[in-house]
Amino acid sequence: MSAMTEKTKKKASFLARLLPKRFRKDHPLVPVVRLSGAIGMEGPLRSSISLASCADTLERAFSLRGAAAVAISINSPGGSPVQSNLIYKRIRAFSEEKSIPVYTFCEDAAASGGYMLACAGDEIYADPSSIVGSIGVVSAGFGFTQALEKLGIERRVYTAGERKVILDPFQPEKAADVKQLLALQKEIHETFKALVQERRGDALKGTEKKLFSGEFWAGDQAKELGLIDDIGDLRSVMRSKFGENVRFKPLSADRSWLSRRLGLDSMKRAIPMFDGGSFNLTEDALSALEVRALWARVGL
Repeated sequence: MSAMTEKTKKKASFLARLLPKRFRKDHPLVPVVRLSGAIGMEGPLRSSISLASCADTLERAFSLRGAAAVAISINSPGGSPVQSNLIYKRIRAFSEEKSIPVYTFCEDAAASGGYMLACAGDEIYADPSSIVGSIGVVSAGFGFTQALEKLGIERRVYTAGERKVILDPFQPEKAADVKQLLALQKEIHETFKALVQERRGDALKGTEKKLFSGEFWAGDQAKELGLIDDIGDLRSVMRSKFGENVRFKPLSADRSWLSRRLGLDSMKRAIPMFDGGSFNLTEDALSALEVRALWARVGL
């Protein structure tokens, strides 16, 4: 009887090995989504993250049959608070709707809006050298109040509404304008703080003054402050949780069949003017500098 049982087991094992991996119960599946770049700052010269750019990818990740979890790799210095919150909410909605846990992994940086994305994870991991935190709101610009006059240029602006041109860089700064901006920043900051407190709960160890000052930390200190759960990389953590046979399914934004065949995406990246002549070099170059400044704020 035992001999027959052993023979049956071996036969079952042999047949199991003949099955495609996706049908094997001993090979858990973990879809992997990568969110990389500044948030909400799109353009031909840089990669960026927005709800529009990643919504379909996230939906595919949570819709894969047999997914044991979804792993999200984050590399972002922040950007738009609105896009950050929209993506965060979409990830949480899919996770709760499908009853699939989410694990987020901080790469070079998960700062500001990038950390908001990380908070969508049921557990957050980082490298010892990852930059984590920067829970604050910033607005930066320049003043050119004398530039036009020196260049002999006359500027003409017409508005309906006396507050339509507040914080105009070509006009002297007004105390009332700055007051309004600071009030707006405070409101956005409070929303960010509430989100972090809700997601991290009792894990947070630092004072509010320290945690929400806009300061950022490397991975080990972020762990001490409770901003992340542990130090670890995606592959190692997922293998420890789901076994050595865990399968990873990297997902990226969809491209049409024709686009893939003709290589139009790569052409567009290589030749910015490809997009119908709508690309404005000066505008996009300035935006690229703004993105560069976001990375520079966290020392990268």
